[in-house]
Amino acid sequence: MRKRIYEIISASNGQDLPSSVYDLFMMAVIIASLIPLIFKESNAAFEILDTICAGIFIIDYLLRWATADFKFSGRHVISFLRYPFSPMAIVDLVSILPSVTVINRGFKILRVLRMFRALRVFRSFKLVRYSKNAQIIANIFKKQREPLGCVLILAIGYIIISALIVFNVEPDSFNSFFDAVYWATVSLTTMGYGDIYPVTEIGRIVTMVSSIFGIAIVALPAGIITAGYMDELRKIEEEKKDEGGEETGGE
Repeated sequence: MRKRIYEIISASNGQDLPSSVYDLFMMAVIIASLIPLIFKESNAAFEILDTICAGIFIIDYLLRWATADFKFSGRHVISFLRYPFSPMAIVDLVSILPSVTVINRGFKILRVLRMFRALRVFRSFKLVRYSKNAQIIANIFKKQREPLGCVLILAIGYIIISALIVFNVEPDSFNSFFDAVYWATVSLTTMGYGDIYPVTEIGRIVTMVSSIFGIAIVALPAGIITAGYMDELRKIEEEKKDEGGEETGGE
């Protein structure tokens, strides 16, 4: 019984109808739970909707926890202790907690979580579990985490160095080092909001150099992700060909 539950709540491979229906249902619930975040004002209808969605998320979370041993293929106790600390379980929990006060207002301590209404946005990350396209993107980031991590370190280092240079070259234009970091980040991404900017010639030269190098740094992740996406698509096509060959051979 528990194994069948695990098969249904796991990501569908397209061959298990109940699992596919469950994925579509959960995607609809996730999207519905995000609707109240579009509006500044809350009302009774939104609270009811949030309560229903949060209740479904709690049931889903408990079902996944109860079948954790099938997910990790390990001993029961270790699997159940490990599950709450898995990435998607943390996303599930963070998306549920802000709604606990709606379900039970008796938890006065948890009313503090009302300040973290924006945490409900984490529910959008739950779509990764149920969408095949999102899973492909997640696999790309997982497989390319090392080169992307190197680019991230490079970008952070470049931002800090640029901020240090401009902060010391033109201190009158920046009230704090954080303002310089903000300017360096905006320059790196070539956004250029114009709210903070150098006014001296040397400061402008630093800005130009920062923007030119910023274009190169920003372009790196796009190339890495594109290459990973093409590899993933190639892998999917090869799997389809292998499945087609096996079916033909079986016949």
